[in-house]
Amino acid sequence: MKSISIMLVAFMVLSGCSTVMKSGSSKSENYSKRTTGTLLDDQSIENRSYANIANAAPELRKSHIVVVSFNGVVLLAGQVATSELRDLAETTVRGIRKVRSAHNEITISGPTSMIARSNDTWLTTKVKSKMIGSKEVDANRIKVVTEDSVVYLLGLVTRDEADAAVSVARQTYGVQKIVKVFEYIN
Repeated sequence: MKSISIMLVAFMVLSGCSTVMKSGSSKSENYSKRTTGTLLDDQSIENRSYANIANAAPELRKSHIVVVSFNGVVLLAGQVATSELRDLAETTVRGIRKVRSAHNEITISGPTSMIARSNDTWLTTKVKSKMIGSKEVDANRIKVVTEDSVVYLLGLVTRDEADAAVSVARQTYGVQKIVKVFEYIN
């Protein structure tokens, strides 16, 4: 039980790392910084998405949907019962102010179990930890989200940084698939 508590605390700390941008003088760092306003916009997009999705159809309340926004680029993941609900969730999110694009990775299936979600949290923690320890990846500029053992990578990065992040994620035991949802700055 103690190890689970430690893992959850580590996850919360590590997931917070993705929103902190270090200052620097390189061109890629200057283009990849997110302002406080952008961070607040992303949080607002996520909050409004959850509320609007829940109100769009009663069946969506029974679904498991994850919404992540990074610089106005939204990732939708999770599970719904039908393709119509999948499309409705995407349409609902695309209608939210300041959403620049949406990537719909929602699958048509029953919701994952709590054990699977705990495993996803653990995978996210492992990938993010490896990125923090890597000299090739600036973990502060990449957000890691895992859903049903699929790792999604979001951020404002160069193509070389994206390749390095994928390499780190690929070397993590338990990752079934990696999906890049990056915005490229070169």
